[in-house]
Amino acid sequence: MSALLVAEGLHKAYGKTVALAAADLAVRAGEIVSVMGPSGSGKSTLLHCAAGLTRPGAGLVRYAGQDLAQLTDVRRSALRRREFGFVFQFGQLVPELTAVQNVALPLRLDGVSRRAAERRAAGWMDRLGLADKAAARPGELSGGEQQRVAVARALVGGPKVIFADEPTGALDSVAGEQVMDLLNDAARDTGAAVVLVTHDSRVAAYADRGIVVRDGRSFDPAGVR
Repeated sequence: MSALLVAEGLHKAYGKTVALAAADLAVRAGEIVSVMGPSGSGKSTLLHCAAGLTRPGAGLVRYAGQDLAQLTDVRRSALRRREFGFVFQFGQLVPELTAVQNVALPLRLDGVSRRAAERRAAGWMDRLGLADKAAARPGELSGGEQQRVAVARALVGGPKVIFADEPTGALDSVAGEQVMDLLNDAARDTGAAVVLVTHDSRVAAYADRGIVVRDGRSFDPAGVR
């Protein structure tokens, strides 16, 4: 099976600091790929470029055969809302919104009515064991609960690719395992591809395969294209 998402030869610099130097990434539909490496190696920059959140200085990112650089800003934004899901280290929930409103947010931004969006959001919250937390705001949730809300938000739109950047980095080992079990099960059930940035080998063990990033360069033992 060919890759759903491919990044080739990515370069990215911030001033004189080189974040990426000829980094590659490929992930198939239904596959979980871990991205490991030391702090400052370029892992998160690679994920952000592959997800269209950051423009690389050079290189190519293709999703389902489309060159992201050829898309308009409006089309790229729509792609991120409809086809990509995101889970970050600290959840990045909107503090003023309830849990169910946070989960529904990608749908609301895509024009879905409030009632329909929150109904779908409630279904995912129930699936992730959060039905009784729908009305709670992020400050009233534990770290593990916040990350489960973030996972529900990432999945509510039925994404084809989930980008998870250190999703367990702020959690204890038990809560981290719960979040990874949920993310893994949900991804398997929906057939979504997952790009998982982590420095934790226990988290990386959930992946089907992994790449390593060092000094802005990637090393992919499987060499998938």
